[in-house]
Amino acid sequence: MNQAYFQTYLASQKATYDAIPVDRVERIIQLMKQCWEDDRQLFTFGNGGSAANASHFITDLGKGASDVLGKRFRCMSLNDNVAWITALGNDYAYEDIFVRQMENYARPGDLVLMMSVSGNSPNLVKAAKWANENGLLTIALVGAKRGQLADLAQEVIVIEDTHYGRVEDAQMTICHMLCYGFMEQEIVNQ
Repeated sequence: MNQAYFQTYLASQKATYDAIPVDRVERIIQLMKQCWEDDRQLFTFGNGGSAANASHFITDLGKGASDVLGKRFRCMSLNDNVAWITALGNDYAYEDIFVRQMENYARPGDLVLMMSVSGNSPNLVKAAKWANENGLLTIALVGAKRGQLADLAQEVIVIEDTHYGRVEDAQMTICHMLCYGFMEQEIVNQ
């Protein structure tokens, strides 16, 4: 490897960041603010790197933003209970791991934020359909291939790249923008 590879990688990452539709991020943060004000639940989940992003996002929102705001976010990553996920995957199907958890917790008016590079993960697609049918508001962060999630989610941010690393990094950047909008009091004062 040489420095040219890394410089090209960083240039591509910057182009991906520059293409993030800030107006869509602003729309999502307004939905999150309404969720917080109404004391609704926010669920998030994904697979692989997107699962790690979901866990990180909920840590920042549930601790960081809640500490600053005083009023707590009711938020949960459905990726974080390994025993439950494996029981659901084993006893039902892997496609059910998020739907079955939402059946226990979700109520109409709650918010669901899904992250997927492909937009076609069967467990996310099934969860989006269930959430829509049960009165939840669905949001998807997807890569340039868009997939079924881009058509199913009520709010969508398409990250205009197909490289998994760049898309997952952009997902986390969006999640940080959402969290820090609250932590730095930018959204609350509007």
